[in-house]
Amino acid sequence: MTTEERTRRWRLVLGGGDADGLAAQEGTEVPLTLEDRRMDAALAGLYDPPEGERRGGLGGSAPRVARWLADLREFFPSDVVRVMQADAIERLDLQQLLFEPEMLDGVEPDVHLVATLVSLKGVMPPSARDAARSVVRRVVDDLTRRLEEPTRAAVTGSLSRAQRTRRPKAAEIDWPGTIRANLRTYRPELGTLVPERLIGHGRRRRSLRDVVLCVDQSGSMAGSVVYAGVFGAVLASLPALSTRVVAFDTAVADLTEHLGDPVELLYGLQLGGGTDINRALAYCQGVIERPEQTVLVLLSDLFEGGNEREMLARARALRESGVLVVALLALSDDGAPSFDHGVARALASLDIPAFACTPDHFPGLLAAALRGDDPGAWAGDQGLVVRGSGVG
Repeated sequence: MTTEERTRRWRLVLGGGDADGLAAQEGTEVPLTLEDRRMDAALAGLYDPPEGERRGGLGGSAPRVARWLADLREFFPSDVVRVMQADAIERLDLQQLLFEPEMLDGVEPDVHLVATLVSLKGVMPPSARDAARSVVRRVVDDLTRRLEEPTRAAVTGSLSRAQRTRRPKAAEIDWPGTIRANLRTYRPELGTLVPERLIGHGRRRRSLRDVVLCVDQSGSMAGSVVYAGVFGAVLASLPALSTRVVAFDTAVADLTEHLGDPVELLYGLQLGGGTDINRALAYCQGVIERPEQTVLVLLSDLFEGGNEREMLARARALRESGVLVVALLALSDDGAPSFDHGVARALASLDIPAFACTPDHFPGLLAAALRGDDPGAWAGDQGLVVRGSGVG
C-alpha cells in the first residue's frame, strides 16, 4: 500500500479536520475523490458531534435520512449497515423518523430494527404502519427460512424413538426399520426375509411432549424476543409438540393463539416495562397439564422486579413436579448478556441451568431437553458458559 493510500484511509477513519492531525502533518488537506467525500459525509452524519467545532448530524428530514441510508448500502456491506443503523437510532434519536414510510422502505432490516418497530407500534401513525409491518414480515420470513429446517430436524429426530412399538398395525409399520431388524432372517431359497418382529410407530393420539416458552418482554430482551417468536411459530407447526408462548413484564399475556403467524405474535408483545418472573411462573404452573412431559424455557435476564423468594419457590415446585426447566439468559448473537448472577446461582442450586444461547444453538438445546438429557451438560459440551453451576 502506498503512503498516499494509507493516508487517505486514515483520513476517512479519523474524519478530517483538527481531529486527525493529517492536514497539519502533510501541510495540506488530504485529497479525496467525489466518492470518498460522499462516504465521508455518510460517516460524519452519524459519528461527528452535531454541535461545536465539527459538523455532523442527519437533521430532522426523512428524505435526507433516506438518502443517507442509500449511501450506506452503496459504500458498506449489509452487516456494517445494520450496525450503523442501530447506532443512528440510539445516538441521534431517529425513532420518530421510523414513522416515515420513505425511510422504512430504505432501511436494512434486521432483528433489532424489528424489535424497535414492534416497541413503537402503539404510537406509530397509520401512514407508516403498513411499511413497518412489511419490514417486520421480511425479517421474520428470512429467519423462518433459516431456522425452520434445523429446528424441525432436531425435534423430530429427538422424538422419533418415543413412538416405537413392536406390535404395529399394518398402516403403522416402519418398513426400513423392520428390514434392518430382521436381516438375519433372510431366506435365499425364497429370495426374501421372514420378519420375526415388526417395528412401527404408534398412532399419535396426543402430542408427545409439551413446550412452554416463557418470554421476558422487558426492553433489554427485545432482540431475544424476536427470535423466540419465530421459534414458537416453528415449534407450533410440529404435530409431535404442543407449544405455548407466554410473554410477561409486570403482567402476563398468553400469545399461543397467534402462533400461526409469528408477525401477529410479535405485534401482540408489549416490549418494555418491568419484570415479574414470579407472576409468569405462576401462570405457567396453572396451564401445565403433564409436568413430566413438559419442557419450560424461561427466557429472561433474571432481574426480578417482583417477589424473588416466591419466584424461586415456584421454580423449585415446577422442577420437583417433573418439569424440565431451562433459563435462557439471551437468545441472540449479541455476545455476553447482562443478567442477575445471584438468581442464576440460585436456579442452578435447583438443578435449573442458566446460560445464553445463539439462535443456531437453540434447536440442539431443545432436542437435548426433549430427549431428557441434562441441558446444562449439553450446553457445556457446546462451549456455552453455564452460569452459576461451575460448568463452562
